[in-house]
Amino acid sequence: MLYQPTIDKLQQLRLFGMAQALEEQRNSSPYDPLSFEDRLGLLVDREMTQRDNHRLEIRLRKAKLRLTAIVEDIDYRHPRNLDKTALLSLASCRWIREHHNCLITGPTGVGKSYIACALAHKACREGYRAFYVRAPALFEDLTIAKADGRYRRLLASYARNDLLVIDDWGLAPLSEEQRHHMHELMEDRYDLRSTLVTSQVPVEKWHTMIGDPSRADAILDRLVHNAHKIILKGDSLRKNRKKIQES
Repeated sequence: MLYQPTIDKLQQLRLFGMAQALEEQRNSSPYDPLSFEDRLGLLVDREMTQRDNHRLEIRLRKAKLRLTAIVEDIDYRHPRNLDKTALLSLASCRWIREHHNCLITGPTGVGKSYIACALAHKACREGYRAFYVRAPALFEDLTIAKADGRYRRLLASYARNDLLVIDDWGLAPLSEEQRHHMHELMEDRYDLRSTLVTSQVPVEKWHTMIGDPSRADAILDRLVHNAHKIILKGDSLRKNRKKIQES
């Protein structure tokens, strides 16, 4: 067999995983006893694995997650009212398949953003498209887009994501323009895609934080009623880590 022409053709066909695996089989004697079908199966497996990894890299790059976080590394030892069973259920991504939402509330430093990014990372691993954005940046981007004519295109780009993570929601009361933006976002996503929101403000105070009663009813009806809730409590993890380092 002429290996190099075969390798070259595999690369021309963009079958890079198969080309790499074929090189390994050529240079490793343990593959020699295997049948043709077994060796071909290993080549196909490598190609599929490499393509899956490449697609995951693309999804993670597009997600723009603020933190490098994975669900397997979440700390359940710190007392912050985090239910492991509930979190692992969310990590299955069934709520995303069913187009439900997730709301994570609690004081600063208890790990809301980390958990949100970990769930988004898991969604990417499961083949879903995710996107992370802080609420202030989200509203600023939408305001700029409305001024320069990109508003509908930007809303459509958010709507295409299976999971939209809005971090730091409710740091300040919403303006009329921000209420409009949020209503449009939730209208586009309701029962079609999932939204994860983190906030220092308890959910029961969101109506007041949004401001206009009619708009608040419309937003919260689309965001809250089918949402899974994680209510974190306790001291800041950053403060505790500092104490450990200083002790």
